[in-house]
Amino acid sequence: MTELPAEDAKLVTLARSARARTGAAQGAAVRDGDGRTYVAATVALPSLTLSALQVAVAMAVSSGAAGLEAAVVLGAEPADPPGEAAVRDVSASAVIHRAGVDGTVLGSS
Repeated sequence: MTELPAEDAKLVTLARSARARTGAAQGAAVRDGDGRTYVAATVALPSLTLSALQVAVAMAVSSGAAGLEAAVVLGAEPADPPGEAAVRDVSASAVIHRAGVDGTVLGSS
């Protein structure tokens, strides 16, 4: 597997720390077109369930981000079709990395 660009590797580190800090199923991080990052963990409440990637995208959009450059979703099960759809809603060309708990990138699209 090829090495990630430094800015994308930073997103992996941030997603890992969000997951570890909260004990959530997933951690995620996104970078907008201005280089700002947004980091989130899974939200699992009785009245609200959002994937980590959905939360990170919502944070970026609610902060005024016009587009996204890259995203990472990380966890034991890093597949997140709804979160990836949210990324694509904002930016069709953003790269999305899926990583395991240890930060190893398992795939990108």
